[in-house]
Amino acid sequence: MKSVLAAGVLAAAVVSAASADVTYTLTNQTYTGFNFSEAAAAGSLTGVLTGASIDITLNASVSFTYADDLCVYVAGTPLALGGMLQCGGFSNLNATPGNRYFWPDGGSSAPGTTSFGTVNFTTGIDMAANPTMSVWIGNGYGAAGTSGTWTGTITLHGVEVPAPGAIALLGLAGLAGRRRR
Repeated sequence: MKSVLAAGVLAAAVVSAASADVTYTLTNQTYTGFNFSEAAAAGSLTGVLTGASIDITLNASVSFTYADDLCVYVAGTPLALGGMLQCGGFSNLNATPGNRYFWPDGGSSAPGTTSFGTVNFTTGIDMAANPTMSVWIGNGYGAAGTSGTWTGTITLHGVEVPAPGAIALLGLAGLAGRRRR
């Protein structure tokens, strides 16, 4: 019994120490101003969101949407102003003070403009401690009539989508640790 319990604790330690990144791929994705898609539903990511990387190309722009207007926004559902974090986008979504970041480049609306680089967040967001927060990706430029079309990737650092097997293993470890008295 002790060896089963020890194996369960070891499995839990390995699962909790695992840190992967989650990458989203966009292919000719068009977003109008302040239009977002829910990339990760509330409770679907584990870990601490510590940063984000972007490697995209702006394929088309309407009304001065720039390449760096592609935005990662952490907020509840339904989507509203005042979320926990904003990375990218010209318009202010009123994220928690100190949690608004800008991509290192991409300040042009010319088709073919790229935005590439990594932003490390001053304060990470523990996704388990904030189970009602979703990750949204969209156009962070909210002027009327704007839109942009992007191709490339956005990577979230420090978080992962837990594997069903890892969750099951933790459950089994918990059951093995219980015993009848």
